[in-house]
Amino acid sequence: MTTVVEQESATAAVPQGANREGLIFEHSKKGRRGYRLPALDVPERSDLLSPSLMRDEIANEVEVSEVDVIRHFTRLSKLNVSIDAGLYPLGSCTMKHNPRLNEELARTPGFALSHPLQADHQVQGNLELLWHIEQTLKEIFGMPRVTLQPVAGAHGELTGILMIHKALAKSGNARKFILIPDSAHGTNPASAAFAGYEVKELKSNSRGTLDLHLLEQHVDEDVAALMITVPNTLGVFETEIRKMAEILHRKGAYLYCDGANLNAFVGIARPGDMGIDLIHSNLHKTFSTPHGGGGPGAGPVGVSERLVPFLPTPTVERRDDGSFYLDDDHPDSIGRMRAFNGNFNVLVRALTYMRSMGPDGLRRIAQIAVLNANYIRARLKGTYHLPYDAPSLHEVVFSDKNQTPHEVHTLDIAKRLMDYGFHPPTIYFPLIVAGALMIEPTESEPKEELDAFCDAMLAIARECEERPELVRSAPHTTPVRRLDEARAARQPVLRWQPRSD
Repeated sequence: MTTVVEQESATAAVPQGANREGLIFEHSKKGRRGYRLPALDVPERSDLLSPSLMRDEIANEVEVSEVDVIRHFTRLSKLNVSIDAGLYPLGSCTMKHNPRLNEELARTPGFALSHPLQADHQVQGNLELLWHIEQTLKEIFGMPRVTLQPVAGAHGELTGILMIHKALAKSGNARKFILIPDSAHGTNPASAAFAGYEVKELKSNSRGTLDLHLLEQHVDEDVAALMITVPNTLGVFETEIRKMAEILHRKGAYLYCDGANLNAFVGIARPGDMGIDLIHSNLHKTFSTPHGGGGPGAGPVGVSERLVPFLPTPTVERRDDGSFYLDDDHPDSIGRMRAFNGNFNVLVRALTYMRSMGPDGLRRIAQIAVLNANYIRARLKGTYHLPYDAPSLHEVVFSDKNQTPHEVHTLDIAKRLMDYGFHPPTIYFPLIVAGALMIEPTESEPKEELDAFCDAMLAIARECEERPELVRSAPHTTPVRRLDEARAARQPVLRWQPRSD
């Protein structure tokens, strides 16, 4: 459980050299060695390289002992914020616990050491696993087929929009526009534009959802699809989703669902039953594979019946005798979206999670995630401004409206939260909320951790009133204090260089 620090300790001076948890990065000392190379077991050949390519010593060589190395990286590991250390409340990122069982199975030699260019008969177990993942996601999505090729959520979006483009082009009109609500994820317009479409933004109503009358006004024969996030970035479910599908389908357009927030209703409702034509799922969010710092990832896409012919190839198919093979015979396919069939070991982790949880467990995940978000909402509402009062699902979005009279803003609150031992939530997103604080606890957190987080947020709110300068100058207890973020963006230091002395 995270411990709330005292205000005095947050501002106490740190004696010179007292902070040994990472302020000092360089440990190289002349003459130190942490290794000994074995004697050569082959003849020495000085004639193999030109003397100009040889050197007696390495300039600026790092010289450290084994103990130095171990302690250096152990210090760095303690500085790394992770879900293993405590609540990681990034809204819309669903930073949940990654069970170690997933990692163990992904390291199984038959999976980890297989090669994607091996012949089908040599990797039947791998193909069978891919086939079972698709069957499981088909049931979760309520859709007839799923492609496993996309390696990220945004990659899944692009895959889906390219399928829409191919399907409409085959009918004689690829159309011109993609409609996207202002509450959608930021990658949606980028994916639409990358696929060659122009984007039209639709404003949310006072409830924070898409207005049906506004949608009807914009849907015509030039609109290819609506890309909508369900639940949206406010954590609000689009309750009129079926009617949206009807409006779009009447005009021959498609309904694309950004499934990044599937964790809110997995096992409870199926996208296919809502009239959705395509949905991608970020497996690291709902099915607990590592986020990976930008990769590797996985963003499988489920499709409705009329889009099946346009799936990427190859697809994994099962013969009557029970064997599996990769099938490229799809004349209307958009082709490959990936050199190989997705990030295989990430898919192994996801299937492990699905099978270990089972249908009842997946449903329970969504229920607890929604419960946890609403518990935080109930504890912080009033102290922090709630811009939209519609029911919350997996996340809740507050703003800094109540703190701005004290000249304290969202960034200050986020920085101060670090002094209390918590990673900050997502800030300044969604863009439709000024000074947004988007909080998603997921189902991983016990009540004690939620209370510690809420206690910290409430303490910071009191500080905003009583000691605003303390908050504005935070963080105070981290190895690196507040940065000049404008300078960091314009003049980044991207690599380590040795000391001049």
